[in-house]
Amino acid sequence: MADSFDLSSIVAALARSPFAGHLQHLPTVGSTNLLALEAAQAGASHGSVWVADEQTAGRGRGGNTWHSIPGDGLYLSVLLRPQIALVDALWLSLATGLAAQAAIAAVTGLRPDIRWPNDLLLDEKKCGGILVETSSIPSQSDTPTMLRYAVIGIGINVNHSNFPAEIEPFATSLRREGGSSHPRERVLIELLRALDEEIHLLEDELREASTRPSLLERFEAASSWVRGKRVRVDEDGGYTGVTTGLDPRGFLRIAGDDGELHTVLSGGVRPF
Repeated sequence: MADSFDLSSIVAALARSPFAGHLQHLPTVGSTNLLALEAAQAGASHGSVWVADEQTAGRGRGGNTWHSIPGDGLYLSVLLRPQIALVDALWLSLATGLAAQAAIAAVTGLRPDIRWPNDLLLDEKKCGGILVETSSIPSQSDTPTMLRYAVIGIGINVNHSNFPAEIEPFATSLRREGGSSHPRERVLIELLRALDEEIHLLEDELREASTRPSLLERFEAASSWVRGKRVRVDEDGGYTGVTTGLDPRGFLRIAGDDGELHTVLSGGVRPF
């Protein structure tokens, strides 16, 4: 039987975060990101969260669908209005990956790898994904284009025991890898706590007020995909090569087998 959420307990646990009092739980929804985007355009508050037991039209990066079993997974979208330039929007995805990795480790003891920029992997199989969608404020003569808002969609396979045959070879869950089920409520709380911390760290870093290692340094340390991984990329006609780190904007660099140094701007990377 799927576990349920106790909203009062969640709000109490998040009392010092911007998410307290702004969380909505839905038994089923088409897509939490679409719901959040509509609410953002209508003026919903920073820190608003929509979490669903089931998504019937969940979306991943690149328009991919997200497999959703009612009550087994964690499907949520978070609306943020951070003080971040549009050019730095990719950093939100990287920061969310670090938050999800930390939350999963705190609850399960498992430490997922992060496949740049937005996939969570256990035993080289996908257990979670991130989709960030943004709206920007037109630039002024003396200021860069800033984010109006960002909607961060996160899906984590928590207690799935099986998957459709077409994705079975590539998908896994926290339960399958750890050998036991886990309360989705605790994963949600730890995830939102970690995300709140990561966003604060990011804003401090962009204001040059941080004393911590940079986001890009921490992401490189958290992901085996950033350096020395042979990959193929479905971008610019497709190419293969070895990852060589992140550029200053957070985009992945590939030393291509064609002798060129590539920067991955929108394509995903896969093992090769």
